[in-house]
Amino acid sequence: MRAYLGWGEVRHTRLRPVRHGFVYPTWFLMLPMRELTAGQDMGVAVNRSAWVSFRDSDHGDGRGPERGGALSWALEILSEQGIDDAEGPIWLHCYPRVLGYAFKPVSFWYAHRRDGSLRAVLVEVNNTFGERHCYLLDQAKEGHESSARKVFHVSPFCEVHGEYKFRFLRTWETPEQPSRTVVRVDLHDEQGPLLQTSISGRLNPANPKEVRRALWRHPWLTLGVVIRIHWHALQLWRKRVRFIHKPTPPADFVTR
Repeated sequence: MRAYLGWGEVRHTRLRPVRHGFVYPTWFLMLPMRELTAGQDMGVAVNRSAWVSFRDSDHGDGRGPERGGALSWALEILSEQGIDDAEGPIWLHCYPRVLGYAFKPVSFWYAHRRDGSLRAVLVEVNNTFGERHCYLLDQAKEGHESSARKVFHVSPFCEVHGEYKFRFLRTWETPEQPSRTVVRVDLHDEQGPLLQTSISGRLNPANPKEVRRALWRHPWLTLGVVIRIHWHALQLWRKRVRFIHKPTPPADFVTR
């Protein structure tokens, strides 16, 4: 097991009441969480200051490594939801902390069985109001669609209703091609498709050279995510898309 650094792009398209879309280059981490907690060197700084790093406290309930870290939190969530056969690899697809700043609009926890088959996906969502919510996709399968009812406020230009449709795909490295990952998340309401989003990329083994290259190309990665969120919110406001005030967060932290 080794950590990967993903090079790819984020796509987002709103279909109604006006069309609005964007495509941005991005990079991200794909981390084997059981090995990270074992203290192995994965080519990424873990729980220490660095230009690019991963910190357990940026996920879940914010617990640090002294309490088992983010992996301990994720395993507790799975156990509480009755998923007791995710005993294989746990991969986390997330943004890193860059230049000391972290904002992770969405992270994906892939929980596998001992035989390596995908058992469930925990989708960890953060909004710009400092709130966090998780969607648990039970019995998720690569290449197949999973769905969850939308209950968490993310954008002031989308009501909190409808259904998310998820699709995940990861191809493993071969002599002919590198590993790749694709995540697609679409939002549907009673009128049909409303939002179409995806994040995809080529996975290269994480090492100091790759990390330096990422930092050189996109030094303001995580801060740029926040700036772009507010920029596109301004564009939607100028297009007269209806503004929706933030509702009360859902009572349950996990939506199954």
